[in-house]
Amino acid sequence: YRQQVRDACLMLVQLGVGSLAVYEEDFEQPFLRQTRDFYRAESEAFLAENPSAISYINQVERRIEEETARVYHYLDSSTEKKLVEVLEQELISRHIHTIVNMENSGLTFLLSNERYEDITTMYNVLSRVPEGPKVMSQCISAFIRERGQNIVRDTGSTNPLQYIQELLQLRSRCDEILRSLNNQAIFRNQINSDFEFFINKNTKSTEFLSLFIDEKLKRGFEGMSDSDVDAVFDQCTVLFRYLQEKDIFERYYKQHLSKRLLLSKSQSDDQEKSMIAKLMAECGGVFTSKLEGMFKDMAVSKTLMEEFMQTLTGAPSNLDLYVRVLTTGLWPTQSTSPRVSLPTDAVEAFDTYSSFYLNKHSGRKISLHSNLGHAELLAVFNGSTVPAEPALAPAQ
Repeated sequence: YRQQVRDACLMLVQLGVGSLAVYEEDFEQPFLRQTRDFYRAESEAFLAENPSAISYINQVERRIEEETARVYHYLDSSTEKKLVEVLEQELISRHIHTIVNMENSGLTFLLSNERYEDITTMYNVLSRVPEGPKVMSQCISAFIRERGQNIVRDTGSTNPLQYIQELLQLRSRCDEILRSLNNQAIFRNQINSDFEFFINKNTKSTEFLSLFIDEKLKRGFEGMSDSDVDAVFDQCTVLFRYLQEKDIFERYYKQHLSKRLLLSKSQSDDQEKSMIAKLMAECGGVFTSKLEGMFKDMAVSKTLMEEFMQTLTGAPSNLDLYVRVLTTGLWPTQSTSPRVSLPTDAVEAFDTYSSFYLNKHSGRKISLHSNLGHAELLAVFNGSTVPAEPALAPAQ
C-alpha cells in the first residue's frame, strides 16, 4: 500500500494549489494527534514492562528512525519535523526524569559502573529536547558531589597524600565522563563547580596539595616518562585552579620549596621549574616571582662558592663549607636568627666567607641563619666513624 498512500498524500498537496493547507487540515493534523496518542500509550506500557533505561533509550532511537523513514516513503517532507517533535515530546520529555533516575539502570547506575558508551547513548537521545542536558547535568553533579564529600570526610584531615590522590582519581574519572558527553560546556562547567564546592569545604586542601607536590618532587617519578610526569603536574594544576585561597597555597608551597632547595632534597630542577611554570600560567608572574627568585639565589650561590674556593690559600680548613646566600624577602625565613653558639671553626669559616662576599658586593649586609642550614658531624666512638646531622647554615 506504500504507493497508494503516497499518491493520496500527493493528491492532497496538489489540491492546495501551491499551499499545504488541504494536506495539513485533512490529513496531517489528525495524523499527528493519533501518533501522539499512540506513542503516549506505548511509552508508558514499555516503561512498565521494561524497567531498563538503556532498553527504553534504544527503543526511542528505533521509533524515531522508523517514523522518519515512513515520512520519506509515504508523506510530504514538511511533516518530518512536526512528527519528530511529537515523538520527542511523548517519548523523551514526558519521561525524562524517570529515565535518568531509574533504579539500577539510570544515569547514576551508569556513572557508578563506568558505562561510558551507554552514557553517550543516553546523551544522544536526551539532548534532542532542550531540558535533556540540564537534567543529566543535575544527576551527574549529585553523583560527583557525593563522592567528593566522601573523600573529604574520610581522608581530608588525616592523610594528605591519599586525599589528593583520591581527588585526582575522581577528576580523571570526570574526564572520562566529559569525553562520553562530547565535552559539552554545561557538563564541564558543572563539574568544575562541584570540585570547587567540596575541595574548599576542607580548609586543609591548600596545605595537602602542596604536600602532595612536595612528596612527588622529593621522591621523584621513578619509571615514569617525561610526558607522564607532566600529566601529574597538569592534574595538580587543575586542583590548584579550584582553590579559593591561592595565597595560602603559595605560602605553603614556598615553605616546602625552601626546604627542598636548602636541604638538597629535590630530585630534579627541571621538574621543579616545570611545576612553577604551570603555576605561573595559571596566576601570572607575580604569583611565582618569589619562587623563581629562590632558584636564582641557588644558582648565584653556586657561582659564589666556586669563586670563594678559588680565593682560599694556605692550609685547608677543618671543615667543608657551603654557603647559600638568600635574598631577604624571597624566602620564608624568620626576621632574626635564633642565638646559637657555634664552634670556633664554623665561626671563622663564616667570617672568611663574609669578608669575601662584602669585598665583592660593597654596601650589602650578610648575616648567618643557622636554623636554615645543616651540617654533618663526624664523631669517633670505640674507634669507628659515625655520621650525625645537627643544624648549621645559609646566609642572608
